[in-house]
Amino acid sequence: MIWANLLHLGYNMWGDWEHPDLGPHWGAKPYLRFDEPLWNRLLARMADAGLNMVVLDLGEGVRYKSHPELAVKGSWSHKKLRRELDKMRAMGLEPIPKLNFSTTHDAWLGEYARCVSTPRYYTVCRDLIAEVVDLFDTPRFFHLGMDEETAAHQRNFIYVMARQHGLWWHDLLLLVEAVETCGSRAWVWSDVIWHHHDEFLATMPTSVVQSNWYYWLNFHKTRDARVRAYFELEDRGFDQIPTGSIWHSPDNFGRLARYCTPRLDSKHCFGFLQTPWKPTLPEFEAAHILAIDTVEQAIRTVEVKK
Repeated sequence: MIWANLLHLGYNMWGDWEHPDLGPHWGAKPYLRFDEPLWNRLLARMADAGLNMVVLDLGEGVRYKSHPELAVKGSWSHKKLRRELDKMRAMGLEPIPKLNFSTTHDAWLGEYARCVSTPRYYTVCRDLIAEVVDLFDTPRFFHLGMDEETAAHQRNFIYVMARQHGLWWHDLLLLVEAVETCGSRAWVWSDVIWHHHDEFLATMPTSVVQSNWYYWLNFHKTRDARVRAYFELEDRGFDQIPTGSIWHSPDNFGRLARYCTPRLDSKHCFGFLQTPWKPTLPEFEAAHILAIDTVEQAIRTVEVKK
C-alpha cells in the first residue's frame, strides 16, 4: 500500500502576483527555495514513520540538459539528483517525479509558460518528460499535475492563461502519451471531475492514475461532489491515490484514510498521498513534520483495522 508525501525541490508554482498581502514565498523566484539539511531530516523522518514514497515536485529545481534555460540559482545537476534518488531508494522511499503542467502552476516553465499549446511548447514538454523519466530510471508513475486551471485561480496573476474544453483535453492527452511512450504511467489531480463530470468520465483514459484531493473534514458522499468523485472514479475503473493535506486541518489525512479504506476496492485504491504545500525551508519544518506525523498515525490506524 502506498503511503506517500509530496516534497518540493522547485517551488515556482505560481506566476507573478499583484497582491499586497501575500508572503515572500508566493510567486516565481530566480533562485531555488530549498534547504538540504531540512530535506535530509524529512527523508529520515518519513522512513522512520513508515512512509514508502516521495512525490518530488521538480519544477525549476533541476538543470535540465534539454532546456538549461529553465534553471535558477541553485538548481540541481543530473549527478546531484541521481545521488539523492539513490539515497531515497536505499531508505525504502520510492521517488516519483512531478512536473505540473497546469497553467496555474507552471511558472517553473519560464518563457514557455507564455506559449502554451504551440508546437514549441509541445516540444519542450516532451523533452522534459523524456529527460525526467530517464533520470528517474523509468519510474512507476509520473505526476503531471493539471489542477486548478481556471481564470479564477489566476485572478491575482499579472498574466492569465487557461485552456478550456477540447484544448485542455488535447494537451492533457498529449502529455499522457509522452509519459506512456517513455514507459511510465501518468498520474494527475482529479479536480476537473468536480465541475466537468460527464466530460471527464467520457474523455479521461482509465490508464491515468487519479488523485482526487479533499482537504476538509466532512465526508458527505451525497452532498459533496468532491467526495462523491472517489466513488465515481472507482465505478469507472480508475486506479486512484486519494490525497489529503494539512492545508485546512491536521485531522484531514487520517479521516481521509479511515473513510476511503473500507469503502474503496483495494485493487484500485493504491494508497494515499499527503500534501503539505510548503517549500522545503526551515521556517516550515514544523508543518512538514506535522504532515508526516499524520501519515504515521493513519498507517497505524489502517493497519490495525486490517
